[in-house]
Order: sequence, then C-alpha cells, then structure tokens
Amino acid sequence: MSAEHSIVALCAALEVTPAGYHAWARAEPGARERADAELAEKIAAVHRAHRGRYGAPRIQRELSAHGQRHSRKRIARLMRVRGLGGRCARRWVPRTTESNHSEPIAPNRMAGRPAPTGRDQVWVSDLTYVPTAEGWLYAAVVLDRWSRRVIGWACASNLGAADTALAALRMALRHRRPPRGLLHHSDRGVQYACADHRTLLAAAGIEPSMSRPGNPYDNAAMESWMATYKRECVALAEETGGYATRAQATAGFFDYVEAYYNRVRLHSALGYQSPVDFENQLN
Repeated sequence: MSAEHSIVALCAALEVTPAGYHAWARAEPGARERADAELAEKIAAVHRAHRGRYGAPRIQRELSAHGQRHSRKRIARLMRVRGLGGRCARRWVPRTTESNHSEPIAPNRMAGRPAPTGRDQVWVSDLTYVPTAEGWLYAAVVLDRWSRRVIGWACASNLGAADTALAALRMALRHRRPPRGLLHHSDRGVQYACADHRTLLAAAGIEPSMSRPGNPYDNAAMESWMATYKRECVALAEETGGYATRAQATAGFFDYVEAYYNRVRLHSALGYQSPVDFENQLN
C-alpha cells in the first residue's frame, strides 16, 4: 500500500503521527512475538514432516513428546496465521461389498461384545479400491481392533478375486500367530463368505462374524481406517496427479501402512500413540 500512497497520507488516514509510525517500524519484536515466531517454525517443521496430515491436536502431542508444551489454542492460532491445517475428513462413497451371493453368512458376533482388552482378540477386515491410470487397484486390509494396527494386507487388480482377502488374512496369521478363539469381523462380501476364506478361518480356530446388511457402523473401526488411508495417502497422491500405475499405488500403500501409519502416526483413540508404540507399551 505504501507504493501507492505516501507514508504521510497513510498516517493521516489512520490517525497516527509519522514519527509514531517510524518508531513502531524500528522497534524490535517483543518477547512474545519472538517466542511465537520460534514456535511457528517448529509447528511448520512438524506439519511438513507429516506431509500436511497433522492438525493442531497431533502437532501439540508431538511437540509435547519433545519437551515443548504449548496450548492447542496457541498452536491452532499460529497455524491459521501461516495458512496451515490438517487433512479434513471427506466422504468416500465407492462400494466394494458384493453381498448378492449364495455363500453362507456368519452372524454378527461382535454386536454387544465388550471392547477388546488386548491384541489378537478381535480382527476386522475390509476391501477398498484406489484409482490409477491403469485402472482400479483393490486393497484388502486386516486390522487388530484393539491396537488399530494393520497386521495384514494385499493388493490386486481384480475385486472379484477372493485371493486378495485370503492373502491379507494369511499375512496376519503369519505375523501374529493368534490363539484359538479370535473373532474375525468383516462385511458380507463374497471374498469373506467364500469357502476358501471360511476354511482358513476354521483351520486357525478363528470365529467368523459379519456386519448386518448395509450397516457400516457394525465395522466402524475398519471403516474409519479406510477413510483415513484415503484422506492421508490417496488424496495426497491425487493432488500431484494421482497414481500412474497399480505398482505405484501398491508402493504408496506399503509406505503409508508399514513406514508411517503403524509406526509413526499418532492415533487419538490410543492416547496419541502409534499402534506399534501402543502395543509395545501395554502388551
């Protein structure tokens, strides 16, 4: 604005003296301003490290873990000043459940069941899909309901292939070796109702459970994870042009799950710990 109007004219419009303006311009920033500027740099560094995924609550927790204790309101204010924000939830409407089949449906054994108190008591599973320039990539996931840790996953180019869900379950069984009596909950999709999947569950001593038709709340933890993955991984890729190939999308899935989500990302339901840290601390 000073390029268009003289300092004298601006001071007159704002009812301040030119001398007062120049004194203000020469003044050193106060202690609070310097502290805010220093904190804003730390906030921006955490925000960049998590690729813009973190909002004020998680940034506050991460700074606190490093001995930097600041109020959430202050962090949120400084983020607004810099135009920073976490990744907001968005609605994902694609449907991957094919429940119009003749395979047997397991009852909803998770309904009314107490929340798990340790690992490998309840596993939840689901399928989702990711757009690429080559076509859809389908991903099957197995999550430990207690720790929210992804313990099995697999990707494929064909949703109808039950092998994808089977591969994710086999990975979970190989990594965890759960005791008999574990509950496995999923939707009513044919991938989970088919004979091969039921046989694998039975051989491992796992009890199947399935959601009511058209009720995503029966598998809320898994639905929440899928939404988080789409928001924090797929949407980031789409902002830079999306995935060119299924192999690229698979690599992005691996990096998000194994390098970031399980080991680094702070989860609000776990007291702002990562799933791995949560298991290591309480198990």
